[in-house]
Amino acid sequence: RPSTATHAAPRAAAGRPAEDGCAEEQEGCCHLYPGHIPTSPLQKALLAAGSALTALYDPYRHDMVAVLGETTGCLVLPSLRDKMKHDPEGYRILQERPRIRLSTLDVNRLRGLPDGTLGREYIRFLEDNKVSPDTRMPAKFVDDEELAYVIQRYREVHDLMHTLLGMPTNMLGEVVVKWFEAIQTGLPMCVLGAAFGPVRLSARKLRVLATELLPWAIQSGRNANCILNIYYERRWEQTVESLREEIGIFPPPAVRV
Repeated sequence: RPSTATHAAPRAAAGRPAEDGCAEEQEGCCHLYPGHIPTSPLQKALLAAGSALTALYDPYRHDMVAVLGETTGCLVLPSLRDKMKHDPEGYRILQERPRIRLSTLDVNRLRGLPDGTLGREYIRFLEDNKVSPDTRMPAKFVDDEELAYVIQRYREVHDLMHTLLGMPTNMLGEVVVKWFEAIQTGLPMCVLGAAFGPVRLSARKLRVLATELLPWAIQSGRNANCILNIYYERRWEQTVESLREEIGIFPPPAVRV
């Protein structure tokens, strides 16, 4: 497999719990990692309901989408963590805790890679769509330090899913990616986005989704290996085409999205 040096942040930076299991104590609440906000099941339910309504009204409220993912993912995240633990590459990711941030990316080197490589196409995606990996919210409401990293990792590879699937950040592209991610991860937030996102599409885009993109996204999602088990930072020089083939993602349909 192609491999390059990674700029992964050290595991300690991800916020390991102190020996007594708590990073700090405030009014009897245990803070498991920097930024963690302890919440009760009722508080999580209220946060989930409020963030779901806000995200449905405005799908580009990434902060509310993030809260929804954390407060509804408690039953799914352990399964995703176990998939990573039972895969050599996924296990290494859990151990090393790489982060995808502008501070960990050598943007100039990635921009200089040949066209078609993962690193070059990822930077092209960021620049063409005017997005940044630094906009991904840190985990707050996940009551397990390791699971908090799992959902953080999911968020930070989201733009790489756009790159591998060849989807832009418009509503149709986001819906297609959410369908793929929903099948891959089972996260309720992804399922809701996949189910309700199409209501904002025009009739023409709905036809394209139903006849071309949705069957491909579902088939790819079912066929692909777990997307969290790929150490993308060590694959920048690998071509997108070969990485798709390795993961099990079928080539995108030749349609305008």
